[in-house]
Amino acid sequence: MSTATTEGTFAHPALFYRSRREYTDRTTAFVREGLAAGEPVAVAVPGPNLELVRAGLGTDGRDVTFLDMTEAGRNPGRIIPGVLRAFADAHAHVRVRIVGEPVWAGRSATEYPACAQHEALINAAFAGRSATILCPYDESRLAADVLADALVTHPTVVADGRERASEAYDWRAVVDRYNEPLGPVSDAGVLAFGAAELPAARRFAVDRAASLGLAGRRLQDAELAVAELTTNSVVHGGGHGTLALWAEAGQLVCEVRDGGRLADPLAGRRPPERGQIGGRGLLLVHYVADLVRIHTAIDGTTVRFYLDM
Repeated sequence: MSTATTEGTFAHPALFYRSRREYTDRTTAFVREGLAAGEPVAVAVPGPNLELVRAGLGTDGRDVTFLDMTEAGRNPGRIIPGVLRAFADAHAHVRVRIVGEPVWAGRSATEYPACAQHEALINAAFAGRSATILCPYDESRLAADVLADALVTHPTVVADGRERASEAYDWRAVVDRYNEPLGPVSDAGVLAFGAAELPAARRFAVDRAASLGLAGRRLQDAELAVAELTTNSVVHGGGHGTLALWAEAGQLVCEVRDGGRLADPLAGRRPPERGQIGGRGLLLVHYVADLVRIHTAIDGTTVRFYLDM
């Protein structure tokens, strides 16, 4: 397959496929084109598809970076900083080529809005960068509304071997549409906090998480994420907020609400600049959590993170 690009431009096509054979043929052709052009190439897709690409490339894959997206991209919010930007920034002076598949049939309804927003935000995160990121979508297994969103989040689409412009492309519309209220707190104790209560909020979170069955490294992750979010609320969210924790479908869920407004849709998704002091709290939460959902409005912001137990 061929994706038309020029130096210094970003290309972000969606690849619609219907079979394992089509998937393998299209993605390996894309990878080989990049290798032939001297471009560093990464493939970040779910494990079974990763093996298809690896097998299809054979020895041509020896210089390709392979990542299992079910691990590296378990939380869609860390894909831009931890996968895409990490690879592109490591090759900052040349054009890079990436196959990135953040949406697959096993994604839950709770995860999907974060996936759609991630796909939209790639366009902002890579504007002006010399990169091509191809995002496969399984037409045979994904719902119609998911495929429709792919047309909105990608400026071009590759289907049946042909690339065309997507007339539906409007990535900001998807960011806004999935900036949705997160629903009520589920049977949780709620703690109100301000600056003086930050240590108490952290103790409350640890005790509550432990009582719900979280332990070891996961408990430490919960403590770190709560400390970062509650501190952000005090510093940037009006000086106070509320904290709640509960268990849901085998996960610990933690929610922090405050009166601040998160104006930057890429907040928490940019790798820190060299020498940067501060501004890493939400990024750290994305890195330790298995999922992060955010709703921001004029009257406040809610951040909800999930940890597998």
